[in-house]
Amino acid sequence: MTGTDAAGDQTAPEVLFEKRDHIAYITLNRPHKGNSLTGAMMPMMKDVWGEVRDDPDIRAAIVTGAGEKHFCTGADVDAVALRGGMSTGTGPLTDEVYWSPHQNRVWKPVISAVNGLVAGAGLHFVVDADIVVAADHAAFMDTHVNVGLVGAMENIGLAKRLPLGTALRMTLMGRDYRLPAERAYQLGLVDELVAPGELMETAEQIARSIAANSPAAVSLSKQAVWNSLEAGYSQACEYGWSLLRMHWAHPDSKEGPRAFSERREPQWTTVARPEK
Repeated sequence: MTGTDAAGDQTAPEVLFEKRDHIAYITLNRPHKGNSLTGAMMPMMKDVWGEVRDDPDIRAAIVTGAGEKHFCTGADVDAVALRGGMSTGTGPLTDEVYWSPHQNRVWKPVISAVNGLVAGAGLHFVVDADIVVAADHAAFMDTHVNVGLVGAMENIGLAKRLPLGTALRMTLMGRDYRLPAERAYQLGLVDELVAPGELMETAEQIARSIAANSPAAVSLSKQAVWNSLEAGYSQACEYGWSLLRMHWAHPDSKEGPRAFSERREPQWTTVARPEK
């Protein structure tokens, strides 16, 4: 699957999902509407991320947008206007929002392959990704305040990955400020900047490299690093130490050194799918 699948088909599924060679491919598939998000897509994304989280054969995921112009332009504002408000409820965040891997408690690596403009709620898929690869023509902006809405979750994520002034400039200036991909790369929001034709190939190379490693060790390593953003240094190190010690009981912690010593490829342990 590539970001150009079904680019002109308005009757195609709004979210495309494919699994191949331990990698999940997720494509936001509304190119005729800037790959914007609808209320109907929320349960789809919850199901997709649940599959990524629970399928032991999946070791990494790539999320992208259909076409070459837009990655995701946020909520479909026309649909919001027609409905008279947002479709999400008023409960806690953990009960209402399921766009990103972080919001679905996915502890497998996620690569965001940014193929074009990212705006508003589309930033969920960027700030909560583990690695961001962007085409050099892509750009990032936040338009919540332009349509009378509060920039919050995505913008807090921006403040974790950008200098505060840049995050606030995007948040407060709205559509009047676009962060170009090259500048986003210089500031650290983007990890790899490539020509458009190299976007998916680069994302797949990263995903394949990750998928070759111990799934259990990768998952716990991701948890250790992300947790450090929400804790003091000593507390984060203590949590990391507990994960490290816990993994000593896992078969992969013995298989890895043994395979290295025997000069062969390791055979990682695959856990069973959780029961529903």
